[in-house]
Amino acid sequence: MLSEVHSEMMVDWDVVIIGAGPVGGYAAYKLSQSGLSVLIVEEHSEIGRPFQCAGLVTPEAMEKVGLEHTIQSRVVGAKMHSPDGLQIQIGTKERVRTHVVCRKLFDQGVVRLGVENGSTIWLNSRPSVAKYTPEFVELEIDCNGEKKRVTTKLLIGADGAHSWVRRTFRLGNPKEWMVGFQIEITGYEGDGQWLEMYTGKDIAPGLFAWVIPNGETHRIGMWGLPEDLDGISCEEYIHNLMNHEMWKHKFVNCRETARYCGPIPAGMVRRPYSDRVLLVGDAAGFAKPTTGGGIGPGFQQIDLIHQDLIMALRKDRLTDRDMKKICKPLEKMRKDQDRSRALRDFFVTTRSDEELNNHFELFARPEVIDLINSQGEIERPVSLGISLLKQVPEFRKIALKAGFALMFG
Repeated sequence: MLSEVHSEMMVDWDVVIIGAGPVGGYAAYKLSQSGLSVLIVEEHSEIGRPFQCAGLVTPEAMEKVGLEHTIQSRVVGAKMHSPDGLQIQIGTKERVRTHVVCRKLFDQGVVRLGVENGSTIWLNSRPSVAKYTPEFVELEIDCNGEKKRVTTKLLIGADGAHSWVRRTFRLGNPKEWMVGFQIEITGYEGDGQWLEMYTGKDIAPGLFAWVIPNGETHRIGMWGLPEDLDGISCEEYIHNLMNHEMWKHKFVNCRETARYCGPIPAGMVRRPYSDRVLLVGDAAGFAKPTTGGGIGPGFQQIDLIHQDLIMALRKDRLTDRDMKKICKPLEKMRKDQDRSRALRDFFVTTRSDEELNNHFELFARPEVIDLINSQGEIERPVSLGISLLKQVPEFRKIALKAGFALMFG
């Protein structure tokens, strides 16, 4: 298949996307809408398997793709538990904060949007060799056991945390790696509209564990920085949560039905691009440092650059310098990630259990709950964090001592 290009050189595809996850599918959707020829290359025989994330999609992200039929539960808020057992309830039943989706159906739905707009997908396929030339990127792809040679104006790596594209073109690594582990269970005693979060060094050192309602089941998981896990497996921390004296009654009748684990890359790689190459989503390190979610940030990344990318593809101007200009809007996302990480570390990661308990007592104040409910957004934690530092005197004092004066600027 050939597409018309604005140069003497003919290429097989305007864009080749490695990876048919939700971000790769969304990129295919937005680019193929403009009439560009797009090939999606997926190593598995089925879209949506395996997956490692908790399956949370905000209403804002859901609106972009219109896949409401994939929703399994609607979460209106969070019940947060301190190490000593103090519970804080954030949110109200009048407003949905996030959706829990069937990731298989959601991923398939996003990719289908691309296919319906003209994209082509090869399953059971993976690249083995990539070669850059000034005119195109040449790929050798193993497609169902057959070697195929294709050329493309632009190669997009949407191939996750262990990105082959990122490694092949030596584009560096995400700023931070976290380890995530999750099991799916039946029989949990909880409220189907509320996410529950548990803290403490024996359960989720440095971050938190979660229980997410998933229709007729729940997803229980935790994540952490490798240096904070102290050589203990994530599986053991989940065991500690389910057998904790204060909370084990909720897990008495639980039965495991599935489990997932994997790395979570958070912190945009320094240069998620090179000549005729672009990284998106987890491959570029766009998972949120505060929750580990990557779907919303991945969609945001595509929305910020796809119009300029389309124009560059039509003019065949995709040098490193051109890509740097196209990706300039992503610098704000990088800064927001860095601020989110700093706020996460300040409020949670660097705190002892005693300090976390003290923080929870501050969070439990009615005026603080009101502030969180009015400003709290899963996708935008920075404004809320800065408001807490500014408006809660005790947090402000601690922040100033910790050198957080820059956060008020």
